[in-house]
Amino acid sequence: MGNVSGQLFSDEMHDEFGTWMLGYTPYGGGDHGDVAAVAAAVGDGDDGAFYGAWVTAGDRAVAEAEAAASAGRRSSAEDLYLRASAFYASAYHPLYGAPVDPRLLHAYRAQMQAFDRGMALREVPVPRDEVVLTYPVHDSVRMPVYIIPALGHETEVRPLLILVNGYDATITDVYFASAVAALRRGYHCLLFDGPGQGGVLYEQGVPLRPDWEVVVSALIDHALGSPIVDPDRIAVSGWSLGGYLAPRAASGDPRIAACIADPGQWDLGENIRDFVHRFGATPEEAADPRLISDALLERITAAVRANPKLTWGVIHRGFWANGVSDMRSFLEKTAQFTLRDRIVDIRCPVLLTRAENDPLAAGVERFAAALSAPATVVGFSAAEGAGEHCEMMNRSLLNRRVLDWLDGILGSRQ
Repeated sequence: MGNVSGQLFSDEMHDEFGTWMLGYTPYGGGDHGDVAAVAAAVGDGDDGAFYGAWVTAGDRAVAEAEAAASAGRRSSAEDLYLRASAFYASAYHPLYGAPVDPRLLHAYRAQMQAFDRGMALREVPVPRDEVVLTYPVHDSVRMPVYIIPALGHETEVRPLLILVNGYDATITDVYFASAVAALRRGYHCLLFDGPGQGGVLYEQGVPLRPDWEVVVSALIDHALGSPIVDPDRIAVSGWSLGGYLAPRAASGDPRIAACIADPGQWDLGENIRDFVHRFGATPEEAADPRLISDALLERITAAVRANPKLTWGVIHRGFWANGVSDMRSFLEKTAQFTLRDRIVDIRCPVLLTRAENDPLAAGVERFAAALSAPATVVGFSAAEGAGEHCEMMNRSLLNRRVLDWLDGILGSRQ
């Protein structure tokens, strides 16, 4: 449908959520026409209409996939199942928050069923596996894991790229955003949901944890059981919040030979300190959220609730993913995500991205300067169509530059 501002969806938040998929277009995750058709179906509708239009698109793609599979068109069926997975994944972001909306669970389960059916149709079928983490205060956490072999090199020993999501992306998202390009380049890829992500959050209620080295070390242990993984060429790459989680993993596991952070984030507490300082917090309060007065916290919370983007990002998504229910706890939990006392433990080469208009990339240069390991900063500009968060409207440019760098470090030897 569109309007004078160039939006496809009438609602600004719907447009942000709904057009993420355009970053996946070069990799088969959906085309402009798919998104425009959903936007037309939503019209001026609410979150329920947005959800319903995307689920309808997913159901339609699944029906087409089933027909293609019945007719023996295996490749078309694979593509359609994976596209359906992306449609379902687009449906539920406006529904984020605790308690979990039943519609979110329905779409997520349809998403992963479609993803699994697509993976089963690959030249070498890819099964869903699980890696179990034992928590001191939770039952065991089951992380869904896929090791996808490089295209044309399915039985060869190759480098492994472990792909780390952030706050709100899932296995389907990182498959289209990063894995397809890496698989074509000759890298085996490991995809998973970790604590606070995807099914581990939605189905098991397990929140984020800052010590991501525990998560990735368990994944590496699992991956080394595969005969196609080169133990000397394991890389980890994270986008969005993963731009902190991936370097954190590299700080705790010497088996990681290269690290990519998109964008590089070394101290989420720095953002928290800047945020509360704008509301009048003293330096002491900004450094320790426990010292912030109740009155100031009430002002901060009211300001967040007055802004729809902040309400979704902080209260609906941030509280839920971090397992907290109030602003003070959110600030305290976020401040734990820091590498300041661990950055010297990162020994492998690191690539840090810096998109021109991404506020989360503001600390990239300081991050690079603090690293004792070899650091490369790669900038992306609005003039290139890649100036926004995670270069979403030009992922092919991001992937090309990142994989060129990784080839130089590990050598995929395609």
